[in-house]
Amino acid sequence: MFFALTDEQQEFADAVRDYLAERFDLAAVRTVVEAGSTDDGNPESLWKAAAEQGWLAVTAPEDADGLGLDLVEAQVIARALGAGVAPGPWRGTVVAIEAIRFAGSDEQKATWLPKLAAGEAVGAFTLRGSAADGLPAVEYGAIADVVVAPSEDGVPGLSLVTGATATPVGSYDGTVRLADLGGGTAEALPGATIEVQKQLDNRATVLVAADLVGIAREALTRTVAYDREREQFGVPVGSFQAIKHALADLHVGVTMAEHAVLFAAYAVSAGLDEADLAVAVAKAKASEVALASTAAMVQYHGGIGYTWEHEAHFFYKRAKRLAAQYGDVATHRERIAALTI
Repeated sequence: MFFALTDEQQEFADAVRDYLAERFDLAAVRTVVEAGSTDDGNPESLWKAAAEQGWLAVTAPEDADGLGLDLVEAQVIARALGAGVAPGPWRGTVVAIEAIRFAGSDEQKATWLPKLAAGEAVGAFTLRGSAADGLPAVEYGAIADVVVAPSEDGVPGLSLVTGATATPVGSYDGTVRLADLGGGTAEALPGATIEVQKQLDNRATVLVAADLVGIAREALTRTVAYDREREQFGVPVGSFQAIKHALADLHVGVTMAEHAVLFAAYAVSAGLDEADLAVAVAKAKASEVALASTAAMVQYHGGIGYTWEHEAHFFYKRAKRLAAQYGDVATHRERIAALTI
């Protein structure tokens, strides 16, 4: 069976990549990185584009002014944002939309879905900590209007948290902003069963994996382009057997991870029996290949790859952070073993 993006999905991906290349390139990313904690890490122009072009509304239902699409289209956007190492609370907002869509009351849906889909509110999602005891290191927690989080530690259930007090937390990845949250008002999501929570965990994991394969592909592409031009002993360094073979192996790994993420998105959206296994395979492969590709980017750019002035560290640090989110390589390999042996 041939399994690939449709023409419409590919056009969606191209539109996101083209926007980033033309209007929010790595120079703009550097501005966010170097600003550190002096700004909120959510550039107004990028957030406005995410709202206007439907990136936020991708999975929101049409009756809430959304596009009514699903995880396959969402991972297309995540992959493009990863390739551009783009900052901002896109993923947290989309997963918050998913949580409210699956588990919210009619009133909660009417209150939050249109605002989140239109970019009029910022969402966040975390499975660490609890609404009762505090939430550590929430992505864009300081600017989130609503946070979907566990209601209590170790007890099934999710809540919408609003009005929490935020304490910024530093990160080596300058393309994100983190904050510890405490207090605020918590309102239970009535439909947040264990099965729904697992569904949301899978969806968030797929979007992180998609970001990682976007990082991996772009890091590899930039490295290959550089090593075709950089010369030593009168020939391109990319012609050296050791480098050529290593980059070829990375290409195979990235391609396999891309397809694993795409299938995982489809499996989760379609409710296939093998969805849990597909997600574990996708996250394990994506984490591994993103770390390998970004490390190779640093190494195969020679001395310049280790400098602050070069963009390689943007890719490496983002890959390093996301590789551990929602389970690292070892965790997901254990899940694969448990599901198959």
